[in-house]
Amino acid sequence: MKKTVALIAHDRKKEEMLTFVLKNKESLSYCHIIATATTGKIIKEHTGLDVTTYLSGPLGGDQQIGAQIACEKVDAVIFLRDPLTAQPHEPDITALLRICDVHNIPVATNAATANLVLHCFTSDKK
Repeated sequence: MKKTVALIAHDRKKEEMLTFVLKNKESLSYCHIIATATTGKIIKEHTGLDVTTYLSGPLGGDQQIGAQIACEKVDAVIFLRDPLTAQPHEPDITALLRICDVHNIPVATNAATANLVLHCFTSDKK
């Protein structure tokens, strides 16, 4: 069964997310990918990977992915956050990170950790 990986990126991290996905396209092809709206759209357009998209983060997408985590339908979260810019939906972001902790879901908030998480999930597929 495919592992489900959630991909989320703040506006200033979308290019970094695309670079991460392009670098790891083969590994990610073995995963079911879910993403918030804009991040998912960018990934689909530039990689051809199949991505299930939810609403944009500020419109509830973080909460929708959190619900999937609570229902045990997500195996890992890669959330490239912008730590230097205040986010208007910060409570949603905090709730998403909290639900990952509650359900013991690995969550990477930078590219270095994202590479480690993805490697662990896909190393048996190569």
